[in-house]
Amino acid sequence: MTVVRSTLPDEARQVTGDALQETLVDLLGLSLTGKQAHWNIVGPRFRSIHLQLDEVVSAARGFADTVAERAAALGTPPDGRPETVAARFSLPAPKDGWLRDDEVVQLMVEALDAAIGRLRSRIEATEKPDPVTQDLLISITAELEKQRWMFEAENAPRD
Repeated sequence: MTVVRSTLPDEARQVTGDALQETLVDLLGLSLTGKQAHWNIVGPRFRSIHLQLDEVVSAARGFADTVAERAAALGTPPDGRPETVAARFSLPAPKDGWLRDDEVVQLMVEALDAAIGRLRSRIEATEKPDPVTQDLLISITAELEKQRWMFEAENAPRD
């Protein structure tokens, strides 16, 4: 049953819908990764990294909503169910238990790096089928790159 018809041709809708669904899973998983690290971080940089994790979680959750609504507007029902996210999430995730502050920083750099790489592929894939979605993915990538930079700067070597 089709409830919302797409303004895109079927092939373009499929490519765009897949890109949006994969991005939704990455963003929901990234927000859970950020929260898990937020709750379990320990170490001398606890407070600053704890607060920075909230920024990532907030951005990921906000973007997830925007991505899901874009998919719905194009006639592709978004799937953010826990079982879908659990089955499809493939970004680096935290280990169980307490996490040292330097481990959290490394985890977030790696998770954001992977998410950014996947987004860049989707940016390329959506260029012709749907430039509007491509623009959305570019905006998300820019913010995640900023967050990655902030985490990476946390572990910069001291001279």
